[in-house]
Amino acid sequence: MAAVETSELDRFRNEVRAWLNENCPASMRTPMAESETVWGGRSEAFKNPESKLWLERMGEKGWTAPTWPKEYGGGGLSKEENKILQEELRRIKARPALLSFGLWMLGPVLLEYANEEQKKEHLPKIVRGEIRWCQGYSEPGAGSDLAGLQTRAIEDGDDYVINGQKIWTSYANYADWIFCLVRTDTTVKHEGISFILFDMTTPGVETRPIKLISGSSPFCETFFTDVRVPKKNLVGRINGGWEIAKKLLQHERANISGAGFTGGTSLPLDAVAKEYVGEQGGRISDPSLRESIAMHKMRGRGFALTLQRAADEAKHGAEPGAASSIFKYYGAELNKEKYELFVEAMGSQALGWEGEGFSKPELDVTRSWLRSKANSIEGGTSEINLNVVAKRVLGLRDHQ
Repeated sequence: MAAVETSELDRFRNEVRAWLNENCPASMRTPMAESETVWGGRSEAFKNPESKLWLERMGEKGWTAPTWPKEYGGGGLSKEENKILQEELRRIKARPALLSFGLWMLGPVLLEYANEEQKKEHLPKIVRGEIRWCQGYSEPGAGSDLAGLQTRAIEDGDDYVINGQKIWTSYANYADWIFCLVRTDTTVKHEGISFILFDMTTPGVETRPIKLISGSSPFCETFFTDVRVPKKNLVGRINGGWEIAKKLLQHERANISGAGFTGGTSLPLDAVAKEYVGEQGGRISDPSLRESIAMHKMRGRGFALTLQRAADEAKHGAEPGAASSIFKYYGAELNKEKYELFVEAMGSQALGWEGEGFSKPELDVTRSWLRSKANSIEGGTSEINLNVVAKRVLGLRDHQ
């Protein structure tokens, strides 16, 4: 039986390899510039025309979401087949056809909690990159204490009328739809929250970008004023949104830790250190910096192996759980440490903002160093994640 399975997988690998050789455009086999990232959605510009072709071809195969069921637009692949697909994509250095909050976060919980009509409506559009999603979770008074959110949804006939505000809504100004936590019962805290979907062009929705210290504006304030949303857009049961919210956060944290943090520089840290500090006998001349970079690379390697172990467990049916908080916390610390080391190696040349005295890579490091400070906040603060690890992974309890 094992030989037959191996033969079938070998056949599948050959089919995948042949399809990729024929359908993956040449420019999609090169390192991806940040400006060519494809997030999908109604307003996707496709700076590189071959990005559009690559997304269309991968979306048609369902390979942007390879393990999702075919009836919802996915590839319908087994975990073993998906492993082969990912190996073959890496072999030709293929770019991701689509980066999407819908793929990483919303889709998995829709598969688990949505009704059949909602799955057929939203999942195929996520797979094909037709709709770009944003996440309506945090509020000005409910960040770390997310369950304290106050955005209200009040029943009115066949609709909910939503009023309130969200903050740190990533790319809300570019999003087509939002998955949003709203309060539908004010008498209880966690059990008074519902999970709802709606179009960002609905009257009463307003977004305002927030500029970060890095100069970029990936986050927004989002305001809802008498926004009418059909009741059919409620996912799961009314007042049952907290369970969905927690599951989605596990997927989000697992993805953040596994995929790394957005933006940044692709410069190799040790090569940069040799260029700016100098080298002796092929090694970084500063022994203290050399040791710090070596330790950082060792921690990174250990982290990568841990993530791989978790991925292997997932192939046998394990879902992202509380351990995703470990990955998110440690991934944030590693990324911040990396940019601190860049600054240490480059000195004042990593502290420029603009002007002829600084190269483009140096300015990228400056802004990435500043941007990395948010890593310990986004996707759940480090303090909250450490509490989750203590209580739900280690089983510790508050001392009475």
